[in-house]
Amino acid sequence: MTPLTQPLLSLTAAFAAWKTFLLAIALGAAAAPDYDTSTAVFFDAVYGPAAAVPLLAARLTRWDALYFVASAHRGYVYEQEWAFNAGLPALVRLLGAGSGSGSGVWEPAVAIAVAHASHLVAVLALYRLTVVVCADRRLAFVAAAVHILSPAGLFLSAPYAESPFTCLSFVGNLLFALGVRAGPDSLRRNAAIVGAGVVFGLATTFRSNGLFGGLLFAVEAVQCLLAFANGPSFSKILRLVAPVLGGLFVAAGAIIPQAIAWMRYCGGNTPEAELRPWCTRLIPSIYTFVQEEYWNVGFLRYWTPNQIPMFLLAAPMLTVLIKSGVDVFQEPCRGLRLLVPGVGEQNRTFVRTLAATQILLAVLAITNYHVQIISRLSSAYPVWYWWVASCMMNKQRQSWAYGITVFIVMYASIQGGLFASFLPPA
Repeated sequence: MTPLTQPLLSLTAAFAAWKTFLLAIALGAAAAPDYDTSTAVFFDAVYGPAAAVPLLAARLTRWDALYFVASAHRGYVYEQEWAFNAGLPALVRLLGAGSGSGSGVWEPAVAIAVAHASHLVAVLALYRLTVVVCADRRLAFVAAAVHILSPAGLFLSAPYAESPFTCLSFVGNLLFALGVRAGPDSLRRNAAIVGAGVVFGLATTFRSNGLFGGLLFAVEAVQCLLAFANGPSFSKILRLVAPVLGGLFVAAGAIIPQAIAWMRYCGGNTPEAELRPWCTRLIPSIYTFVQEEYWNVGFLRYWTPNQIPMFLLAAPMLTVLIKSGVDVFQEPCRGLRLLVPGVGEQNRTFVRTLAATQILLAVLAITNYHVQIISRLSSAYPVWYWWVASCMMNKQRQSWAYGITVFIVMYASIQGGLFASFLPPA
């Protein structure tokens, strides 16, 4: 029996083996003292000095995970906590309430379980997405296997938003692809595209770059508008409404949390002297403000000599994202073999849009973000997985694919030990 005869079972087994390896690294790091004591201080402050903290929770609650767990435990208290989207804390609280969790250190454990379950669903969703788009089960299997090894590494196991965001992004892409496959005037197509918008909107509550998913709906809306202009009909109106409605759901994932923050900090009962600076901006976004104010995020703000090592660390994944994005955007059929009958051109547009989104992410990482986070942000973008898998199946380009895979395994392994010891990069 080969892995392709039972691909989902084989992928699940590979997933379990890789996660076991990474968690062993994290637990092994417990043999050395933490570089930073923030985790111990955090658990003492939030749960009390006598709280029994599971070892795995202690090793994985690092860096931004402290904010996510704190928000899950008692909601947002400090302004800077709004830099960390509310999706994961809200989901952890919901699951904790549903399971009857009471006192004790349960939030990190629930968040870790969510991360693992989300990553597994993301692997299976990427496999299905690739089959729908490329009609190639071997390519789908290899792409999903590369995603298991993702350079995000232990971030996809820790109390971080990366795993659920990636899961929702792949499911959203899958629904959109199924809609494209259903045909131009099908009600099934419209329902799938609206459903994709809802899922991308949920993804945006986990990570703000979920807004990039709106590009799919914008391109689809323009195409539908052109089709309507060439020959108006009721079915074409419905076809246009679907991406517009889906795009509004994507936007809602960002707007609703910001509106809640505005009512809390800038509402009519707030004295003018107590208004925060962001309240009077043209677009009053607490998220943008706290990123600028507390993390110095902004255009070229990270371009300082002391950050050169971070740019060098991010260079491999930036290269992969840009190279694969440009290749696929220029020639989406080369290597990917888009063979779904009857909707080839739609698939090309869909894949090109995903490639453009990936390139946009890489450019913004270079110019605006803390560039080293690209290793984990990249986990949610399917095009580069397809590209690596295609290279792996092409004898002339296999060296590229194997080199990238070796880099990912080495990077994730080393990063896992550093992360569990509270050492940068993060």
